[in-house]
Amino acid sequence: MNMIFRAQFCLFLLFLSPSLLHAGEAETGTAEIKLQASFQYLTFLPKDYDQQEKWPLVLFLHGAGERGNDLEKVKVHGPPKQAAEGREFPFILVAPQCPAGYWWHPNELDGLLDQLEKKYKVDPDRIYVTGLSMGGYGTWALASYCPERLAAIAPICGGGVAYLTTEYQDLAVWAFHGDQDTVVTLRNSEELIKRLKERGAKEIRFTVYEGVGHNSWTQAYDNPELYEWLLQQ
Repeated sequence: MNMIFRAQFCLFLLFLSPSLLHAGEAETGTAEIKLQASFQYLTFLPKDYDQQEKWPLVLFLHGAGERGNDLEKVKVHGPPKQAAEGREFPFILVAPQCPAGYWWHPNELDGLLDQLEKKYKVDPDRIYVTGLSMGGYGTWALASYCPERLAAIAPICGGGVAYLTTEYQDLAVWAFHGDQDTVVTLRNSEELIKRLKERGAKEIRFTVYEGVGHNSWTQAYDNPELYEWLLQQ
């Protein structure tokens, strides 16, 4: 079942802000900052959705080329492409579209997950994130932002901030990259995997495709073992 939705939600952040004081005085203040985010997204529900109380959720993050306000672009690669072509998945698949000129922000994606858990029959212990290129970066970023709500991630030809691996060293990770990638070089994934292994991460997989450039996602998503592995976590 293919459904299109627009999600709008507000995020509230609290920051301490100084007030005007006389010399030698100190005071703290609180400012409430309201951020609004809006996503269009595709949802593909399992065939037997109504017959089960809870389902795993896979959140797919597309690359930079699929940004905009046309959800047909989201079906170009990866799981949404496969689902649109008739493949049936044993999980809820949600594929948001990032607006043109923007990037995936983990706080906004975390807010989207909040809404998805309210709207669908999501098993909160079985939430998975995967993405390619810019979406690979978004996958790593979301893992560092809210690792406690994710069961596993599968970033493809992405990258991230190495020191933030301390935030998700207990999270199951399977990363993919092509060794001839000149858009996002292999070193980006290698460094993150190296840091995770140094920190004793237990469930780490890293697949490097020899002779493959930036498009490592076709082989990754065509591998049925990827989905089997995700659902085992």
